[in-house]
Amino acid sequence: MADKSYDAVIIGGGHHGTTIAPYLAKAGLKVGVFERLDHLGGGAVSYDDTPAPGFRGNFCAHFTRYYGHPAYKEFNLRDEGLEYAFPDTNEAAIFDDGTSYVAYAGFPVVDPQTGETEYSEENVKKTYEQITRFSKPDAEAYLYWTEKYKEIIRPAFAKHRYSVATPYGVPDAIEELMNNPKSGIDPSMQFMTAKEVAHYFFESPELRILTLRGFLTSSGIYADDVPGIMYTFATLHLVLGWETAAIAKGGTQSITDSLVSAGKKLGAEYHINSEVDKVIIENGKAKGIKLLDGTEIEAKQMVVSDNATPQLFLRMIGEEHLSTQMKRKVDTYFFDRAQLFWGTVAVHELPDYKAAKDNPDVNNTPRTYWAPNDLAFMEDKYVHEIFLLGMPSKFFCLTAPDSIWDPTRVPEGKHSLHIEEFTAPARIFSRKEWRQLHDEFYDSMIAQWQKYAPNMTKDNFIGERITTPIDIQDTHLDMREGGWSEGNCGGSQSGRFRGLPGGIKTFIKGLYMCSSGVAGGPAIGRGSSYNCYQVIAKDFGLPKPKY
Repeated sequence: MADKSYDAVIIGGGHHGTTIAPYLAKAGLKVGVFERLDHLGGGAVSYDDTPAPGFRGNFCAHFTRYYGHPAYKEFNLRDEGLEYAFPDTNEAAIFDDGTSYVAYAGFPVVDPQTGETEYSEENVKKTYEQITRFSKPDAEAYLYWTEKYKEIIRPAFAKHRYSVATPYGVPDAIEELMNNPKSGIDPSMQFMTAKEVAHYFFESPELRILTLRGFLTSSGIYADDVPGIMYTFATLHLVLGWETAAIAKGGTQSITDSLVSAGKKLGAEYHINSEVDKVIIENGKAKGIKLLDGTEIEAKQMVVSDNATPQLFLRMIGEEHLSTQMKRKVDTYFFDRAQLFWGTVAVHELPDYKAAKDNPDVNNTPRTYWAPNDLAFMEDKYVHEIFLLGMPSKFFCLTAPDSIWDPTRVPEGKHSLHIEEFTAPARIFSRKEWRQLHDEFYDSMIAQWQKYAPNMTKDNFIGERITTPIDIQDTHLDMREGGWSEGNCGGSQSGRFRGLPGGIKTFIKGLYMCSSGVAGGPAIGRGSSYNCYQVIAKDFGLPKPKY
């Protein structure tokens, strides 16, 4: 006899586990969530006294737009404590030759309560003028694609994100764009490398560099990887500033706290320090779970896993249940992209960039890159140095001065910045070497940062918590090799091809997957858990989501 019984058992209290729990509870099910760690949220967590006493920093996920997720309105998450700040500036780039660029939000949020956005002609004009600093044809291309994005591409992407993946051969919302001559999308784009995409859309080295760095930011895709249409436009919206940047007040943790608060009010129960050892399967049906301590939990209707393919099927189910084809799929699911030096630094004063003299908003932009104006290095040497040495000799560093808009994260009069730069998979170096690389990265970051902002001396830094791939891999088992994307995001591992064949609805009856390892992909606010609920609702006759 089971020690405890629920209608729906959720394996993992990560971001997608905490997203789907209130949906199932609202549908009237008794829901139990079982999390291995001593806290909920997965990548959506923040820590106090990080990187120094009195500061608050994000541990993993940082850039989020959860106000755009249907759950934001479905569960009134703003009333549960999730509040965003929305800067008008979006993305900036400062190059070592003194040139710079600021993109302004093309679709700023006009109603923080609902997350409603509205097209801004004024901001589009500002961004156009910024791009003309580098290339008039690129600025004209910006206007052309902004119009296509506004009228055709943006609605298709919104539909795609929150729709269940179609079977192969049935075009999804993005694939339909390739058959729409008004979209402007050339079908060959789905087979282009990131480098080819950058050259296709822009002529200036600066916009090409930003595009290649944007692929890394959005999906961990390097220059010679094939991103597919989905990540091509996910990247372009960063480079061109279409969608507003957003800062979650109190850090990414506020997303998790609001979801758990909503779930508890609906009756969901959350169990931490409760590692799942096995899925209990009887006659081809998931009947519950067994915890590492031997406790058995009955699932009267379903088990939903917030774990990606390798952990769920190889560890919790067992390789003996997999067909030859499934084993091949697991063996070709790679984790050698999206590794970062990542974290928060505490400072006495924010960077004062030299480029601000003729472009003041570079000092007040939520996503700010500083980088060499060296396209050849980014295309040909960057990834090679990362895999050989652990870091590039020239940083293409992303920084985020969030404390400008969220002073709750810092002591009065102080500031913090999120920083990230790409590095190698965890397996490439030993733990001792990673500790050394951490120190080398920190020293090199400060030395290079001063070239762009002279006030960023060592004396300006109060403390740091910069994680390496080893730190991420130790705490997030699905983030193998320490990559935040929970598996590479190239064309063969995105959309309907992500995870084992069957995706959300597994080959085991009553077992579903809602993690970043299925269609929807990585990052906070993606649609995999929402779409998982839609599949479950159809299978069990549950109410459809309101939004």
